[in-house]
Amino acid sequence: MPDFNAMRDRLAEYPVAETLIGLCLLLLAAFVADFVVRRVLIRLLLKLIDRGGRTDMDDLLKPVVGTLARIAPAIVIHQGIAAVPHLAPVVVKLTQNVANAFAIVVVVMALAASMDVVNTLYSRSPRGHRRVIKGYLQVLKIVFYAIGAILVIATLIDRSPLLLLSGLGALAAVLMLVFKDTILSLVASVQLNSNDMLRVGDWIEMPQVNADGDVIDIALHTVKVQNWDKTITTIPTWRLINESYKNWRGMQESGGRRIKRSLLIDQTSVRFLTEEERGRMRRFLLIDDYLADKAAELERWNAELVASGRDPVNMRRSTNIGAFRAYVEQYLTNHPRIRKDMTLLVRQLQPTETGLPLEIYCFTSTVAWGEYEAIQSDIFDHLLAILPEFGLGLYQQPGGADVARALEALRAA
Repeated sequence: MPDFNAMRDRLAEYPVAETLIGLCLLLLAAFVADFVVRRVLIRLLLKLIDRGGRTDMDDLLKPVVGTLARIAPAIVIHQGIAAVPHLAPVVVKLTQNVANAFAIVVVVMALAASMDVVNTLYSRSPRGHRRVIKGYLQVLKIVFYAIGAILVIATLIDRSPLLLLSGLGALAAVLMLVFKDTILSLVASVQLNSNDMLRVGDWIEMPQVNADGDVIDIALHTVKVQNWDKTITTIPTWRLINESYKNWRGMQESGGRRIKRSLLIDQTSVRFLTEEERGRMRRFLLIDDYLADKAAELERWNAELVASGRDPVNMRRSTNIGAFRAYVEQYLTNHPRIRKDMTLLVRQLQPTETGLPLEIYCFTSTVAWGEYEAIQSDIFDHLLAILPEFGLGLYQQPGGADVARALEALRAA
């Protein structure tokens, strides 16, 4: 059997070798501790999580537990460095301080990783789409990092953290300048969340930064918007408080999307209806009642006018644009995809050099973009096709074909 006492005495003659062997054994112990904690304890913890039925927690907690497990070798080195022979007290103290500083860094990183876990779990909850806490968690991360930096420096220089904190007062102005954007973003995040001004999934328009699309991320410093062309626009959070933007959430929650479009009627085609034309228009079921009521109203008015001896020029008559406006209103009222409980108007706007605008103002029963466009197109397809039945025409600037026809007519003449 080997004589351990003789070996120890022989090593005592070589203090450097004894120190190196002691350091190697300490590093081996630290490696074993890291292996045991990371490979064994983490697996046991994850098995406990699996037994609880939350298999989705594995991927979330692995970064946190894996980071926190690295504190084990730091503890081993802190406790075992004093047992290494022939080390100077200054080296022992310095090594312990470095181990303590490393442990502080590990704890801070684990806390930062836990903030990501909290944000992920919260975003999966029903409230996660209404109130975003990512900005607040990022502020907590900054606080953790700042406290960790102070503690690490204080540990390395072996001084009280209060001494470092007392010296920060002189650097307050510099810190305010350095963290100016962070402070502005924090205030903006608080206002956005407290006033429920913005949520992930909202459709916003901000032309000054070329943003028009869905909000996909709300962080402390930035808000990411995926535009309809699939590009990403990054907006500083504070700009959403200082500048105006349009949020379409109200439209999406109402369940109806507005149609606001005009037909430009050629004003030269507007005229009174003859008796024959009124009789022919009674074929349209949608305006049969309107024409009958209008005819009765005009007869009463005109009868009173004649009885009072007024000139017949003052008599009232039906117009083709009035009949068409009544038709459009009834058509929209009976349309199955138009909301009846929201505003529905068919009105004339101020005549312009491009015609008489007849505006259709109503809301569809869906907010889906594709369905909305299909409903709108279907309505105007029908109105454009039936417009000549009322003797009306749309205004259109002359094109090349119009000029060609005019020239042919001149040659023929």
